[in-house]
Amino acid sequence: MGMTTSTAPTATALTYRIDPVHTLVELSAKYMLFTTVKGRFTGVTGTIVHLADDPTGASSVDAEIDAATLTTADAKRDEHLHSADFLDVANFPRITFTSTRIEGSGAQYRVIGNLSLHGTTREVVLDTTFNGSGKNPWGQELVSFSAETTINRKDFNLNWNVALEAGGVLVGDTVKIQLEVQAVREA
Repeated sequence: MGMTTSTAPTATALTYRIDPVHTLVELSAKYMLFTTVKGRFTGVTGTIVHLADDPTGASSVDAEIDAATLTTADAKRDEHLHSADFLDVANFPRITFTSTRIEGSGAQYRVIGNLSLHGTTREVVLDTTFNGSGKNPWGQELVSFSAETTINRKDFNLNWNVALEAGGVLVGDTVKIQLEVQAVREA
């Protein structure tokens, strides 16, 4: 009699392409100590490998942002943010994020990875919520995530500022980043 062996089915990691039309990367920083200025990047691309049964296992995120797509709804301010004083998009046209590990369970995760911005790479933690999955009206399978983190812009050599006459500085160091990401399953 021959021996039979059984193996447990293994979960498949699915690859999703970030949909820039349905993805928001928004940042906010203090201006003149008491006003919050917000901006958004519209040029977001990348892939998410999602292992639904074990998101902390084979799941990963690789994302790229076209730095020149930052807009704050003020052309002069946007021009300054794109200049060498801030993002220096001529020399650093891309912002990238590559996950190194994922921790958590249920719908709440910490996506830890390397953020490369303005020629500097630092580890950041994205507090992430899995919002769900489903099919859109065109039959495409989608996944959705929300995430947020806070960085100090000086950690990325974004040091430009102006001292205010009344004390303090024009632009705050703390930058809050919020993400709403939708991704489409690759065929």
